[in-house]
Amino acid sequence: MQYPKPEVVQKPVVPPPAKPKVTVKPKPENIIEVSSDTEQKKTQEKTANRRASRKKVHTLTQVLTARSKAACGLKDELEEKVDDIDAADVHDQLAVVDYIEDIYAFYKKAESLSQIRDYMGSQVEINDKMRAILTDWLIEVHLKFELMPETLYLTMHIVDRYLSMKIVKRRDLQLVGVTAMLVACKYEEIWAPEINDFVCISDKAYSREQILAMEKDILNDLEWNLTVPTPYVFLARFLKAAGSDKQMEDLVFFFAELSLMHYVMTKYSPSKMAASAVYAARCTLNRTPFWTQTLILHTGLSEAQVKDCASLMAEFHSVAIESKLKVIYRKYSNPQLSSVALLPSAAQLLLSKSPTS
Repeated sequence: MQYPKPEVVQKPVVPPPAKPKVTVKPKPENIIEVSSDTEQKKTQEKTANRRASRKKVHTLTQVLTARSKAACGLKDELEEKVDDIDAADVHDQLAVVDYIEDIYAFYKKAESLSQIRDYMGSQVEINDKMRAILTDWLIEVHLKFELMPETLYLTMHIVDRYLSMKIVKRRDLQLVGVTAMLVACKYEEIWAPEINDFVCISDKAYSREQILAMEKDILNDLEWNLTVPTPYVFLARFLKAAGSDKQMEDLVFFFAELSLMHYVMTKYSPSKMAASAVYAARCTLNRTPFWTQTLILHTGLSEAQVKDCASLMAEFHSVAIESKLKVIYRKYSNPQLSSVALLPSAAQLLLSKSPTS
């Protein structure tokens, strides 16, 4: 089957469109645009910024002038950064970061109330050498009993306070020391040694009854006031401000215990003794700067204020090996305590020590 073919339809004839008239455009003239004041300012600012970003070059004259000012003490002091020593302990409730500054402000006020007065001149039968022998022996007892550091510092505070109130006979000086340590142990230790332990450690020189009688006498004279700021509480804070390591910590405690043994150091407040021990340790280990803005802030003392006391500590260190009282020297010659007693003493402190110190 075939499909029918479609019919062819013729398209109507459409006349061609008329050609449009050609319009000749005139050639544009060359126009010079003048930039506005705003654009000129932007250009100038970009140029100035490029110049400012270039590295500053100091001329020889500028360098020499700056050095001259520094030599004359005219150079502006650079503000040293003060470290936030409590930042890492914010979430530690035992660190009591919210109250720590108030606590140490209270300690600084309270230490003046419990400051030891010069008492040796009023004692008849004892002198500073006997006190040094007693202290050396008490430190050995403290070491054998493995007591807390706080106990030692409180013991010596009790001894000095009692001796500043009472005239003590020579034969009773060791009894005072033994009893003072017993009282300090009861105050500071979790497991305090018993009275019989102190009777044995003193080679039964005193009976149990004598120790109990002396304990009663000491507590009554001290009016039972044992909550006092000893050097230890300041040592703990100032070591933190110094950013100390194990070696520096051991050396600081070495200087502090040497100071306990010398009566001349009782004239210094506990906070000054602690700060001076930190300064002496930094000088001995050559940790520069010896005294930082952080230490000034937390100790409240300048470098000049701690230098004399630290010089005495350096002197004690220099003669420790020759001393007959060697308990502290042997203790801190132990590698477990970084053998800090074997270090050479701080020469700069010995040279700066005044003749009248």
